[in-house]
Amino acid sequence: MQTSLTPEARERIGKCLKAANVEFEAKYPGESSARQPVHTVYGGAHLFRSGTARKLGDLALRSIEEHAPEPAAFASAMGLDRTLAEHVHERVLAKLRSEPVEDYRIDFEDGYGHRSGAEEDRDAERTALETAEGLAVGSLAPFLGIRIKALTEELRDRAIRTLDIFLTTFAARSGTMLPPNFVVTLPKVTIPEQVSALAGALDAFEQHLGFASGSLGLQIMVETPRGVSRLSEMAESSRGRCRGVDFGAYDYTAACGVASPYQHLLHPACDYARNAMQVALSGTGIRLSDGGTNLMPVPPHVHSAWKLHYTHIRHSLMSGFYSGWDLHPAQLPVRYAAVYAFFLEGLEEASQRLRGFMEKAARATVTGGIFDDAATGQGLLNFFLRGIACGALSEAEAEPLTGLTMVELRSASFAKILDGRRNQ
Repeated sequence: MQTSLTPEARERIGKCLKAANVEFEAKYPGESSARQPVHTVYGGAHLFRSGTARKLGDLALRSIEEHAPEPAAFASAMGLDRTLAEHVHERVLAKLRSEPVEDYRIDFEDGYGHRSGAEEDRDAERTALETAEGLAVGSLAPFLGIRIKALTEELRDRAIRTLDIFLTTFAARSGTMLPPNFVVTLPKVTIPEQVSALAGALDAFEQHLGFASGSLGLQIMVETPRGVSRLSEMAESSRGRCRGVDFGAYDYTAACGVASPYQHLLHPACDYARNAMQVALSGTGIRLSDGGTNLMPVPPHVHSAWKLHYTHIRHSLMSGFYSGWDLHPAQLPVRYAAVYAFFLEGLEEASQRLRGFMEKAARATVTGGIFDDAATGQGLLNFFLRGIACGALSEAEAEPLTGLTMVELRSASFAKILDGRRNQ
């Protein structure tokens, strides 16, 4: 077959593209298959103890016992599909007994309030010791972090001092082994330089305290319009430390001039911000998390608060945000109920599409009127991995649904599964 270009010409074209392609693939490796917690529970630092996660679980179980002890009442209180009521109710109770909190943030910002410098110093030291104790006895949530104050001119010194006391005290008690999945959350970020400054501080802490290089993760909070518009720059300024980005709906809508009664997760301004976050960070592997519901489920408003929280979580999940904030122990049952229902409702379609992929070895296939290609395979696999990780379904239940073996599921990689099958 005749061609026009010489080998030298083709080589020149390749050289022009190679560096750019390699750089792009490094910057955008695709969606991570690692576990993402379904929520982050924020609690004031003054309240944190080594056994906080278990205490929150016990309070959450009590809220169900007092306000919706039966599956039908539980489903009715939230607006949950009644056909799933018994199954979801059972799974939620099991989750709250075994792992009630997936991610916990020791909060020195909004949840902590205005306190004296001496008091914050003491709480920074005490929470570090409690964290060390929790790590030693295995009582911490599987994901953990600390939220410092913003790095504004007014608060930057206080923020860094609190972090310094916490990390220094922790290292003195526990050595160089941090809790798994530890992050430092930076609120109200407005400029990339704030992220860069925190990344530099984390470099220094690792060097001085002996933590492994890169082990101190960083989390950015989007709470201002500037935070949305420059998010890609901010993530790059973390120099590879950014593990996730959280959305703060109430500060964001207030900054946009939205009147107080309409500052909530369903406002169109929040939809825009979430979409902008997805566009900025899609393919980077940086995890996104939605905000929380600020109507607390306390008597006599428990059921109405549950229903609102359930609606907010469903909206987040449908928007592609698989994590959000919980601010009260009685919100935990709603979080797990909404997440479990979401995955259980989508099992049949996701199973059909994933099995179609595997049967045709990732060649493009049309299933049920939806066009799929190999690029979406990892996303479909991640649907099941997320469902398994949070407790919506077990590996044994996922195996026949997906057509994958337990070993293949645990590989968490669509590409590895295909390679393995091709080599059989």
